[in-house]
Amino acid sequence: MKGVVTNKHLLPVLDRPMIYYPLQTLINAGIKDILIVTGGPHAGDFLRLLGNGGEFGLTHLNYTYQEGEGGIAAALALGEHFADGGKICVMLGDNLIEGSIAPAVGRFRRQPGGARIVLKEVEDAERFGVAEVRDGRIVSIEEKPRRPKSRYAVTGIYMYDGGVFDVIRTLEPSARGELEITDVNNWYLRRGELACEVLEGWWTDAGTMESLHRAGNLVAETGANRVDGPATHVPPPAATPERPPRRRARSR
Repeated sequence: MKGVVTNKHLLPVLDRPMIYYPLQTLINAGIKDILIVTGGPHAGDFLRLLGNGGEFGLTHLNYTYQEGEGGIAAALALGEHFADGGKICVMLGDNLIEGSIAPAVGRFRRQPGGARIVLKEVEDAERFGVAEVRDGRIVSIEEKPRRPKSRYAVTGIYMYDGGVFDVIRTLEPSARGELEITDVNNWYLRRGELACEVLEGWWTDAGTMESLHRAGNLVAETGANRVDGPATHVPPPAATPERPPRRRARSR
């Protein structure tokens, strides 16, 4: 399986550039063939910083350039030739985790096809795409709902089969003019081909100054990408509720 990381800036988190963290997440999960999707006026800085990935034990890194914004799905579409019909794991460059996604990647390798996304229970679910989960499976995904149906936020970690590029070609831009990754996930959901994992340990994005500060504090406190740390698990089917004991009729 191959990996795709999207990132357009080199802001530091604690003592290293932000992009180092998602790269290490993929490498720890056994993914060594990686594409960096970048853009903006400083795209060349990524090449100068990362080179061929030698600092991570890699012998080669791939790069592509996204013009403008366009959304996550548009960035992913640039990786079609790189994926070459195979499975891919996509990670947004501002997502950091405490532990490992290796179990999720392993299960997706064995999954015949479709998609698998990583969820995380959060207190402020209304800030994110929210997945409603029943009996261990996703039944709906809403983007930043006012009243979330669950506390499961959809993180920026997605796994897709090679058909995802055909799916992206069918998308229409949203009201904000972007190709939305939520529309991709809902396409697989409607066909019963979307599996999910729940991430243990902390997870954060670092897309705002507040969350960037929080990410630095979390990394300083526990470290990130701990191979011996928290991982992912499949949400268990809901337990069958016990029936209340039948009340005995009173004798008269």
